[in-house]
Amino acid sequence: MSTVFLIVYLFPKSGKFKYNFEKGKPWQSENLYAPFDFAIKKSNEEITQEKERISSNAVLYFNLDSIIYNGVDNLFDSKFPEVFKDTIPKQDYEQLYITGKEIIDELYLFGVLEEEYNFNKDKSVVVLNGRKTIHKTLFSNLVELNEVPSMVSASILEKGLEPYKTSYLSLFFDLVQPNLVFNKSLTDKALQDEINNISYSRGSVKRETLIISKGEIVEGDKFQILQSLKSEYESQLWSEANYNWILIAYTLLVSLALLMLLLFLRKYRIDVFENNTKVTFIFFNIFLIILITTLVVNYNSKYIYVVPICILPLVFKAFFDARLGLFAHVITVLLLGFIVPNSYEYMFLQIIAGIVTILTVSELYKRANLFISVGQITLIYIVAYFAFFVIHEGSIETIEWETFMWFVLCGLATLFVQPLIYAYEKLFGLVSDVSLLELSDTNTKLLKELSNKAPGTFHHSLNVANLAEACANEIGANAMLIRVGALYHDIGKMKNPVYFTENQSTGINAHDELSSKESAKIIIEHVIDGIEIAKKNNLPDRVIDFIRTHHGTSVVYYFYSKEMKLLDKKVNKHDYSYPGPKPFSKETAILMMCDSVEAASKSLKEPTSTKIDAFVENIINKQIEEEQFLNANITFKEIESIKKILKRKLANIYHLRIEYPE
Repeated sequence: MSTVFLIVYLFPKSGKFKYNFEKGKPWQSENLYAPFDFAIKKSNEEITQEKERISSNAVLYFNLDSIIYNGVDNLFDSKFPEVFKDTIPKQDYEQLYITGKEIIDELYLFGVLEEEYNFNKDKSVVVLNGRKTIHKTLFSNLVELNEVPSMVSASILEKGLEPYKTSYLSLFFDLVQPNLVFNKSLTDKALQDEINNISYSRGSVKRETLIISKGEIVEGDKFQILQSLKSEYESQLWSEANYNWILIAYTLLVSLALLMLLLFLRKYRIDVFENNTKVTFIFFNIFLIILITTLVVNYNSKYIYVVPICILPLVFKAFFDARLGLFAHVITVLLLGFIVPNSYEYMFLQIIAGIVTILTVSELYKRANLFISVGQITLIYIVAYFAFFVIHEGSIETIEWETFMWFVLCGLATLFVQPLIYAYEKLFGLVSDVSLLELSDTNTKLLKELSNKAPGTFHHSLNVANLAEACANEIGANAMLIRVGALYHDIGKMKNPVYFTENQSTGINAHDELSSKESAKIIIEHVIDGIEIAKKNNLPDRVIDFIRTHHGTSVVYYFYSKEMKLLDKKVNKHDYSYPGPKPFSKETAILMMCDSVEAASKSLKEPTSTKIDAFVENIINKQIEEEQFLNANITFKEIESIKKILKRKLANIYHLRIEYPE
């Protein structure tokens, strides 16, 4: 239940528009009438255009320094006699003075700018003296300092005073000072006020008004009205009662989805269902994916495809199997449909990608396989997204190629699954194929110790591992797991190696000095000893299961029958039986068959194909009669396939040739 509440907490707490529609496509539902009054919202393009128009028409504010004009005018009166002496004609002297006054008035009519600005010449300008508006004009009427020489020259030429041009320019170069300063803060504030006053709606729709009819194409105003209704429906304020109802509804849906997963585990993966750690691990990963996706959507939904959802089936396949991985992936994607935009498109892409992940990724411990599979997953994302875009837009002209980069990043993020699997192994005590590969190395400390203390048992384990791996490949079982299980299944024999025939190199049998019951006890205890050694060396539970079950509840028949003959009466069979449990998976069942066949094959004298066939049949049929495979999910057909493999492998071991007719 904690997972349900955590997931519901991440879900949006508003209503969800119950109709799906696409621009340019027919309306598939019945005639739609407005359920309440609502405003028609402007599209993003309309809002953007309006903002651009306001920005282009925004008024510029400049502060005027009124003292500058009087200072320049007075300075002109004092400097003019110094530049132009009384020696020049009186008429020219007076004309030059009048022209200078006119130029000053023209320059400071609206003002002289402090610096150059790249504003449009048609922009409106307000000149302020303190808080008082002095002028309202265009930016083109304001004078920039670099324009002063040209204005002075033009006035001189117009008055016919060209001989005095150089002196006049020199005079005004020292004379003119800017008196306008751009008020950026006020300009920006005025612009922002105008943008804030933008109306985000245009018109309204009254309750019970027909919005769209069935079969009508969703385009133009119809599309915008539907978008407005959807937005209004999902963003309206909810009362406490509505809010509680939404929470209850989400809780029911999430509970239903997770219940389906639990039912799947109970029916098809009972060993996982009964293991609280594994169930917690599954739910934790589902919640983690939903949490990461929610955070990305809340930040920016355009990055939604960067989240490596396909890590989920990869992790579950590594620790469990493909069917559980795909089932959990589909459940997770269905839950994400409540959070992500364009939920149908998103779910289609992710489910297809999950299927490809399950089908293509095999033998995760091989790095090349993971890289190839990630490339295939990325390609599927790109192809599916491209197809959806063309269906929606009808062309590729407006396609956002940037999205393809998100898919590539998603593929690269999927490669993070390798270190993630390692971390999960340490946190949850699980075992993956990568760890199994490490354990299958015969140079590990435990297997080296086995080869030193019990070389015959070590050789027997290698033979069993080869037989079991071949059988597992034949019926589609986990070959890596069964190989590791076979290598370690007899490590308990290290405690008393001389009591097992494969380690008796001197010809002396240690059992000759023991009673049948004592001998049977030592033989049986190698299972218990093996479990203790395995736990001491931190072997995974999946490997220890092979040690527990490789003899099931079978009887140490040699000592049992010996005791029966000796006492000539009925003997307690329980004293000569292994404690079990019986094999409970295909892999543990295969190991039991291969272990019994390989051990007993040493007693074959002058083996022939006929003898080997009968020998394998007798051993495995006896195990079936004793119901050793009753708890294992293995079929008679698979058992027959295993028999064929064992017969062929034993024939190869004994180098048997085809018997030609005489």
